[in-house]
Amino acid sequence: MSDGARAPASFYDAAYRRAGERGARWREFGAVGKADHVERLLPSRPARLVEIGCGDGALLAELERRGIADTLAGFDVSEEAVGAARARGIAAVEVFDGVKLPAGEEAFDVAVLSHVLEHAADPSSLLLEASRVAPTVVVEVPLERSLSGRRASRRERSRDIGHVHAFDRAAVRRLVERAGLRVTDELMDPLPTAVHLFFAETSLQRVAARLRSAIRHAAFAVSPALAARLFTVHYACACTRS
Repeated sequence: MSDGARAPASFYDAAYRRAGERGARWREFGAVGKADHVERLLPSRPARLVEIGCGDGALLAELERRGIADTLAGFDVSEEAVGAARARGIAAVEVFDGVKLPAGEEAFDVAVLSHVLEHAADPSSLLLEASRVAPTVVVEVPLERSLSGRRASRRERSRDIGHVHAFDRAAVRRLVERAGLRVTDELMDPLPTAVHLFFAETSLQRVAARLRSAIRHAAFAVSPALAARLFTVHYACACTRS
């Protein structure tokens, strides 16, 4: 899945308005796992951290709660999202055009792109821009180039939320190399059972969610690589300039 055309900012403005309170809770819930990954991959505590594609600031707020860096900043294409992030008390958040960051070289120590590259028209260029403003870049994406991810219903769902690329681990590493970066650490996560239960409302849905999670965790325990070929897992890596 790759049409190379990033959705316009208005698409994300509308998506944030449409998601409402439940969408906000989902983003806050997901931010905990994303923050775990950032914290695990950082080689040391940075003074200045920026999140590119920060959305409504859920991840930044969780990183701030953990005291992960001295100062935090964020950029996003959506004015709606930036407004929500500022409402959380995160003042240093700005709108950008999705291509060029309004920041100088090495303005930050770490740049985070969490679930952003799958939305970008040119993910290599965005990675290169991230490495311009920070010597260390932490990337996380869903690995949707899997047996499960090829289902028509799954592809349609991904398109509906603005995904224009489907990655596997090898594709992400090639992107990193093309951006003049090298991977220094990485992880894969099949996601905890609570993630699968979040949208389960009935008893039957909760049973199905628990079963789905158990199967995925069992496959992941046997072989993370095999699990990633069968269903979507999350992949995160820390990168530095080559």
